[in-house]
Amino acid sequence: MDKPQASLPHVVIVGGGFGGLYAAKSLRNAPVKVTLIDKRNFHLFQPLLYQVATGSLSPADIASPLRVILSKQKNTQVLLDKVVDIDSKAKKVIVEDGEDISYDMLVIATGGSHHYFGNDQWENDAPGLKTVEDALEMRRRIFTAFEAAEKEPDPKKRQSLLTFVVVGGGPTGVELAGAIAEIAHKSVVEDFRDVDTTKARILLFEGMDRILPPYPEELSVKARQSLEKLGVEVKTKTLVTDISNKTVTFREGDKADTIPANTILWAAGVKASFMGRVLAESTGAELDRAGRVIVEPDLSIKGYPDIFVVGDLANFPHQGERPLPGVAPVAMQEGEYVAKLITRKCQGKTITPFRYFDLGSMAVVGQNKAVANLGFAQLSGFFAWFIWVMAHIYYLIEFDNKLVVMIQWAWNYMTLGRGARLITGKTAIYANTEVNNQENKLELVNN
Repeated sequence: MDKPQASLPHVVIVGGGFGGLYAAKSLRNAPVKVTLIDKRNFHLFQPLLYQVATGSLSPADIASPLRVILSKQKNTQVLLDKVVDIDSKAKKVIVEDGEDISYDMLVIATGGSHHYFGNDQWENDAPGLKTVEDALEMRRRIFTAFEAAEKEPDPKKRQSLLTFVVVGGGPTGVELAGAIAEIAHKSVVEDFRDVDTTKARILLFEGMDRILPPYPEELSVKARQSLEKLGVEVKTKTLVTDISNKTVTFREGDKADTIPANTILWAAGVKASFMGRVLAESTGAELDRAGRVIVEPDLSIKGYPDIFVVGDLANFPHQGERPLPGVAPVAMQEGEYVAKLITRKCQGKTITPFRYFDLGSMAVVGQNKAVANLGFAQLSGFFAWFIWVMAHIYYLIEFDNKLVVMIQWAWNYMTLGRGARLITGKTAIYANTEVNNQENKLELVNN
């Protein structure tokens, strides 16, 4: 006979991303009561956010309501709220809108946000890509730029509208730059009458000596070659020093330069969510420079064996020379591990420390173009792209998402189309007026 829910150990999970969701799903048969708290009511498949930002997919294609995902788990409750503090002594979670929630074991999986390295004032001019709202804002800026260029008679202003700068040469930056190049040089070429979209400039800035720095050098070179074939100008060893008034100031070695660009997108860094600071104040947990919590080999906080941190918020320094990367597979495995540990703990058993099994890393550059480091093999081109497609469809949470994305990708593959090109929020007219106003202000200052 099952124990009543009230007598079971209470596991509270904060965050419904990959780490939190995989922990919750893995506890479905555990002798515990689970409460998952998130400020959003859906799980977002972040690896495909760039496809929303570039018009290939709609937000609903890569998001699933948490209640739907967990509806059949009778030991699990989902709460829509924001956790604002942790009382580690009283073992309570303080939420923004509701009563404190007591826990026996706590899993924190609140992820990260954009990192502007001390230049947070750049955020309005150069949005990052972490949320659905970020993706929709990027999509608005990208497609509004083409609309505004269609109406702009001044060649200089038109070129500024058709200049796109992506800051950061990691997977997100590479994927964004490649997708924008395909939009400008393939997808929308026939859609405009007074502007030649193939004249668009797409620049990718990376501070290191090559793009995709964590990848083997051979794959970085192939990714760069693929981007350049698409028309992307790749600038490595390049540091952005200022972003303002629709311009980017950057330094290559000893040379400084400025380029007018209507659309600037940020993909250069990630910092931990504010929950890192909350945990540091509540438990004395040690944080790294990005605000991530340095965890023990079992993903717990030192001195607090009942509090676990997984995903992008965790710094796991116990495997290899560097901490584990902030990617979805790491969060998934960490969430599953913590669930297994909790289950064994309830049974009076122990398990070995966490160890990440690296299934490889992939980055798509464009249609039929990707790079994949599988450990035992390094692939590029069509085969890497095909593996990337299959892997992402496999890991989408719900069946209907898998089906919709597969059909949409098949259609896009045949037509080179981007059917989710809706411009929402500010209108194209507003954006064009905003650009002209900015340039008029600059002219007044210069005069």
